[in-house]
Amino acid sequence: MGRTVTTITQQLNETEGMLSAFRRTLRRGDQYVFDGLFASARRHIAAIGQAESLLPFESALLAMLLEQAKDIAVLQQELEELKARHG
Repeated sequence: MGRTVTTITQQLNETEGMLSAFRRTLRRGDQYVFDGLFASARRHIAAIGQAESLLPFESALLAMLLEQAKDIAVLQQELEELKARHG
């Protein structure tokens, strides 16, 4: 039989599983944030699959950073709008 290749989704799930002991030692609030990081990576699973020159988890980390950067940009925009209204 042929060799099966794990999907990016499976690899990400396996990585998350390998980090389960790490996750368990985090405070509950940090566990929630940790889970959110993996959720943000899953939103970019297609792009992660296309980054062949990187390890899958490296691509997942970039996806997590992208989501964080988007959140920061939104918050900065909201802050500027508030300053303009009340400044």
